Amino acid sequence: MSWRPTYRSSKFRNVYGKVGNREHCFDGIPITKNVHDNHFCAINSKFLAVVTESSGGGSFIVIPVPQSGRLDSHYPKVCGHQGNVLDIKWNPFFENIIASCSEDTSVRVWEIPEGGLRRNMTEAVLELYGHSRRVGVIEWHPTSSGILFSAGYDYKILIWNLEIGEPVKMIDCHTDVILSMSFNTDGSLLATSCKDKKLRVIEPRSGAVLQQASCKNHRVNRVVFLGNMKRLLTTGVSRWNTRQIALWDQEDLSMPIVEEDIDGLSGLLFPFYDADTHMLYLAGKGDGNIRYFEITTEKPYLQYLMEFRSPTPQKGLGVMPKHGLDVGACEVFRFYKLVTLKGLIEPISMIVPRRSDTYQEDIYPMTAGTEPALSASEWLSGINRDPVLMSLKEGYQRPNQLVFKAPVKEKKSVVVNGIDLLENVPPRTENELLRMFFRQQDELRRLKEELTTKDVRIRQLELELNNLKNVSPNNV
Repeated sequence: MSWRPTYRSSKFRNVYGKVGNREHCFDGIPITKNVHDNHFCAINSKFLAVVTESSGGGSFIVIPVPQSGRLDSHYPKVCGHQGNVLDIKWNPFFENIIASCSEDTSVRVWEIPEGGLRRNMTEAVLELYGHSRRVGVIEWHPTSSGILFSAGYDYKILIWNLEIGEPVKMIDCHTDVILSMSFNTDGSLLATSCKDKKLRVIEPRSGAVLQQASCKNHRVNRVVFLGNMKRLLTTGVSRWNTRQIALWDQEDLSMPIVEEDIDGLSGLLFPFYDADTHMLYLAGKGDGNIRYFEITTEKPYLQYLMEFRSPTPQKGLGVMPKHGLDVGACEVFRFYKLVTLKGLIEPISMIVPRRSDTYQEDIYPMTAGTEPALSASEWLSGINRDPVLMSLKEGYQRPNQLVFKAPVKEKKSVVVNGIDLLENVPPRTENELLRMFFRQQDELRRLKEELTTKDVRIRQLELELNNLKNVSPNNV
């Protein structure tokens, strides 16, 4: 890409990246070696969650953000999945609730106790089964408190109503694996990128495809809505196999507004958009750098700002929500970078250099808060509302203490020949089959030992009975 030297006035032209000190990094974490194209981490103002390498199922760890430093090798994990965990996302309104999806075809919702885990967690608040193949992507609705979207390798998107713990809608317009999902600001539109080389804008409640683009010259990998600008940005590969970004009008996907080549590397480009500052960050999987741009509604649309460089490659990146940033240091964005080779997670702060120590209102407008604008039933009935905004001036103060309540389901049973078919679900993956086999072996060993003990006890009782019989005639 040829960067033109331009001197357009911008308050973010001198934004720079600052790597956290060693004591602020998280060390000794067995980061997963899975090659699935995802970030494998999720961050909010309380916790850092990372998918870890494990045998016999999938797991991830949850660490309180202030608890940085070297991690104990026996640190407790969330390990209820029977297959590798492929994606994790924190609920934007309940900071102790996290959703995960896995190769075992399930989506699970977990409630993390205050202060973090003290022992391994195996019981989820909700276990959601509806996909026939592994589930690769999950997304929370941006304004509704109980709506979760999941995309599986069965080419379907399921919409889950967590108030009842059931799927309420299936979107089946895709013909191949769904690579990414992104919502507009009020959650009334869903954009998806797919392996069938098509970009779609969908009305999620009806499942109707409003716009569709066949990307022949620009193979789309990831898509993100650009806030209220009515624009989409995609990252992908050009016909010459160079990494590329494209800007689209969400109401007309016939042609991209602008396309820009980035470089000739092969790693997947992840886009991160900050709607408050209109800044776009591009980070490549396996790269050590992060490029950032400013997006405008007028030409040239994409204004290159600067590049953060690092010698260590990144496997994935997590993003801290706005209310978790250090406002006093003029921090406008914070990444958490996964370095697999070192088992390290290091924070990278994007800072606007300012001399004044006062609150900088021009770089911290009202931002989306942690209070939901809608309940699940309201959104499903057709209501749309913008996010409830909050100010960062007085620091983060939650307006009310919401409590996540999982639906209580009656336990059903289907008994055939004395076996409960719902209780004894057949294994779905090879790992699950092995776990079940070893569990049955342990159970057989325990039963054999118990049977041997009882045999010995029976022989002892028989001897005592014979002694009593021998003694009683002599007394007579």
